[in-house]
Amino acid sequence: MTTPTETQAEPQESRNVVLTDIAASKVKTLLEQEGRDDLRLRIAVQPGGCSGLRYQLFFDERSLDGDIVNDFDGVEVVVDRMSAPYLTGATIDFADKIDAQGFTIDNPNAQGSCACGDSFH
Repeated sequence: MTTPTETQAEPQESRNVVLTDIAASKVKTLLEQEGRDDLRLRIAVQPGGCSGLRYQLFFDERSLDGDIVNDFDGVEVVVDRMSAPYLTGATIDFADKIDAQGFTIDNPNAQGSCACGDSFH
């Protein structure tokens, strides 16, 4: 796995997410398709879903106050300060199998998830 480089405005405890090499490669491919070099992968946690919280992964050009930015071999992953405690130690991967395709999140902070796997608590 690629080792992240973390940048932030003020010292905080480690709140890194991990982006696997496979996921970083997929993000690079998607960014190339977008044709923009100002986008970063933002990972956020929002209220919703069957279990109370749901993940959001999207490309974003914004910089928000308190953002934590990790660089994975040229792919910047951004987590806002409100989502960071829920994502500490989470690993983002990409599955490309016959029975599943898409980004996956293995989060040690999630105590449980719903049957559809779309939300957690």
